[in-house]
Amino acid sequence: MRLLRPTLLSLLPLAASAAPLLAQEAEAAPVNLLSPSGGLMFWTLIIFVLLLLLLSKFAFPPIIGAVEARERSLQEAIDGARAEREAAAALLAQQRQELETARGEAQKLIAEGRAAGEKLRAEMLEQTQQQQQELLDRARREIEGERDRAILELRREAVDLAIAGASKVIEQNLDDAANRRLIDGFLSTIPSAPARR
Repeated sequence: MRLLRPTLLSLLPLAASAAPLLAQEAEAAPVNLLSPSGGLMFWTLIIFVLLLLLLSKFAFPPIIGAVEARERSLQEAIDGARAEREAAAALLAQQRQELETARGEAQKLIAEGRAAGEKLRAEMLEQTQQQQQELLDRARREIEGERDRAILELRREAVDLAIAGASKVIEQNLDDAANRRLIDGFLSTIPSAPARR
């Protein structure tokens, strides 16, 4: 715009010098806008050519430069936006891939957790069954031991009763140790009842 001001100011003297000529022509004849006037056409053409030369020398280059700079900046902004969009798309694809990987790992961890839980449950069940079996075996052994002790106790009592009964029958008391050996020998020949389970 600074270049246009001196140019327009320089045209003012030219226009001022042309104005009296135009005024003289206007006074001489009535103006008909549709009829061509040779002098007016000449000066209009001269002013147009001078104005065109001045504008092409001083006004058009800065305007064209500004338009080209604006076009370059817009193209750079478009290219930058395109690059950012491509980067965002790549980042989105990477995030999706990482999300899928994380989901796969989570599913794997869940499956491993279930498998570990099932394994632990099976081990605990087996351990419980072993403990039950051990308790049953120990209870059977204790019962068999108690039965054997009870049988032994019953034998002793039977021996004592037999000795007491025999001594009453024969009215004499034999040697206690000899009597026990005799009756134990007799009772050992008697088969014991089979163990019940």
